[in-house]
Amino acid sequence: MKQIISIALLSLVFSISISQTQPSTRKNNPSVNRESYKILIVPFENRMYMSEIDHHINKETQLNQKQIRHKFRDALNEQLYHSLKKRKFNPIDLMSDTVKYSKDLKYIYGNITYEYMKIPDQNNYNPPQKEKKEKGIQQGQIIAETDNENKFMNTKVLNPALIPYLFQKYKAQYYIFINELDIKSSTNNPNDYNINPKRKIIVHYTIFSVDAKEINSGIVDTEADIKINSPAKISKNYFSIIAETISDRMIKQIEKSNTPVQKK
Repeated sequence: MKQIISIALLSLVFSISISQTQPSTRKNNPSVNRESYKILIVPFENRMYMSEIDHHINKETQLNQKQIRHKFRDALNEQLYHSLKKRKFNPIDLMSDTVKYSKDLKYIYGNITYEYMKIPDQNNYNPPQKEKKEKGIQQGQIIAETDNENKFMNTKVLNPALIPYLFQKYKAQYYIFINELDIKSSTNNPNDYNINPKRKIIVHYTIFSVDAKEINSGIVDTEADIKINSPAKISKNYFSIIAETISDRMIKQIEKSNTPVQKK
């Protein structure tokens, strides 16, 4: 009971604090002082790494699967950090010191969940809504629809105290969650022998504002040369493109959003 009251009190104080500092001219002043915006970058969980090319990377670099995953996890956050910094934001990378931030990462991962949802339209963004699963009957059995085509892995916050806790510690106005990294061995049909195969890199992400509203989410994907097996080169050539897109999408939503902004 004490814990429930404590969480409720924290959320209430947090809401009052935000409402008291919300700029009254927010909507009329699209020019944003980005350097005052702190953005927390949360890396994907180890279990949310799906790769079909690790054996190629291992053959060229001698890195084992754990080392490969760590390098990609770190590199994706690093590219996001640089893209946000370039846009004059003040990013905080939780992969910059895994020992220092390990406790918070464990707390974050323990208070979120993941759910496949329909990929939102970035031209007219609205947070994806949970769809009612279609059911059918096959051979006398009720079968739930499990088709994940045109869907992405979205983060859902389970604990209402999570964002207030992170804000209290990091004073961040926005939170970028990298939900999943997929690296496909080829974008082509195995039967299309006459087409030069390309790998496909897919990043699933969700961005929350300080009041825990989902301001943007979805996937960013890009094709990659199958001859590049160095994590450093993959990061420089392809993660950088993905990071730029996520950063631009975030800016677009910030500029048209009415979400409260807490100054540092």
